[in-house]
Formats: sequence, C-alpha cells, structure tokens
Amino acid sequence: MAEKFQVKERTKLLAFLFTALSGWSKKKVKQRLQNATVTVNGIATTKHDFIIEVGDIVEVDGVPGTFSKKASLQTLKSLEILYQDKDLIAINKPAGLLSVGTTQETKQHALALLRKQLSRGKNDVKLWPVHRLDRDTSGVLLFATSKEVREGVMDKWGVSEKTYLAVVEGTPSESKGTITEPLRLDEKEYHMHVGEHPEAKAAITHYEVKESINGKSLIEVRIETGRQHQIRAHMAWLGHSIIGDERYGTKGPKMGLHAMRLSTIHPKNKKTLCIEVDAPSDFYGLLK
Repeated sequence: MAEKFQVKERTKLLAFLFTALSGWSKKKVKQRLQNATVTVNGIATTKHDFIIEVGDIVEVDGVPGTFSKKASLQTLKSLEILYQDKDLIAINKPAGLLSVGTTQETKQHALALLRKQLSRGKNDVKLWPVHRLDRDTSGVLLFATSKEVREGVMDKWGVSEKTYLAVVEGTPSESKGTITEPLRLDEKEYHMHVGEHPEAKAAITHYEVKESINGKSLIEVRIETGRQHQIRAHMAWLGHSIIGDERYGTKGPKMGLHAMRLSTIHPKNKKTLCIEVDAPSDFYGLLK
C-alpha cells in the first residue's frame, strides 16, 4: 500500500519526506528515495534535491522493492544512475532485470533501457557492458562508452574488488571464511558444479557473517574471481544456499543476492573508482 501526500509549499523532496514521514528514521526515508519507491505526480525519482511545487502529489510505496516484480519491470522506463562521466556509467540494476539482451528477450534489459534513457533525438548512445549480473541479482552494474574504455577496465579487472551482500539459509559454522573450490559450468544444464575436474577453473570467495536471525544469515561476500554463479554455487556447496535461489537451493519470492560495491581502476585517470549502493528494503526483509 502506498502513502500519498499533497505538497503545500515549494521545497526539496527529501526535506518534504522528512517532515511527511516524521515517524520514520531518516535512514529509512533515504533508502525509500534511493530505491526509487517515491514518485512525484506519478513519475519515480531518486533525487533528494528534486524541487516539488504546491499541489504536487508525492507518493511513497509502502511495499518495498516494487521494481523486482515482473509487472513493474515491464513498465520500467529509467534506471538509477550511481556514477557517470564521459567514459563510465554505473547503474543500480533492479532484481529481475537482465543485464543484457538474449535472442529471446531483446527489449527489456539494462543495456537497452540505459541506452534509451541517455540518448537524445537521433544521437543514440553507444554502451558496452563491462560485466554482468545474474537476472535476479540487484546492484552495481558498470558500462563503458567505448570498446577502448571497456578493455581498459578489464585490463585491471583482476585487481578490482567486487563485494556483495547475501541472505543465506542457516548460519555458517565459522563467522569468516574463504572458499577455494574450483568451478565447472555444465552448459546443457546451465549449472555450476563445484569441485576438482579437468575442466574446472579456480574460484575464490571470501565471506563474513554480519547477522543471523530466524534461521537465516546476512553475509558480506567478496570474490577474487568472477566465475558465473560463483557465489551461488560456493554458498550452496558450503551448505548455506542463498535464499530464493531455485537453481542451487530452494525457490522463494526473491533471491537474496545484491552487488553492493565495486572498486576498480579508472582506465583514463588511473584513480580508484569505488561505487556503492545499499540493498533494497525487500532484500533485508528476507531475514524476517
């Protein structure tokens, strides 16, 4: 259920929300705005300094994470941009949205949406995905504006830091640990097998338990390698599959995996670029 408010005086959106939602913590209000669950006259915005006028209708969705639902994704027109310069653009990809298109689905994916969002008139923006996230994983997704830039990022990808949040079944016996089991993709089953095999490739996953409640745990995961389904397969091998991961665990309303932070070397200025976004509210709701 959504809460609606009519604006009485011209002000900035965040200031208005702090007043209108005085019973909420400021952190919670900011999260709702950041997660694009706030609309002004029916149009979603994530800008805290967005100017609202007298008579505007501000609506705050009471059910978090609506963009993870299929119906909302089908009508999604824009993506939250976390970072942008002339070389790189990072977005907060919603869960349920493909990173790039496939032969079956070519219209509704992050790459196509971002191209359309940034293009003006006949000047189509060209973008190259630096990496991908699984459809049901939310979080930081990086694009380059040229092949040269993409290759420049990939040259340093081995030293980039990729940090995730995950909600898993149970509680690992050790609060911190590292999984070094190699991985092999079965392309017919589209399933990653864990363990030694002539075709298996090295994979390193570090994890740390942040909270355990109701038979579930919130963990922070950092991967040194970027194998397909690496976190999902490694955590299942450990005996603590990710909540909602039907392929490696059990089916659920939402998969508990979020790409929280990406730290990489900018190919042009050679400085460290760190992009971070918190998980949506419904992600944390998986712990309940």
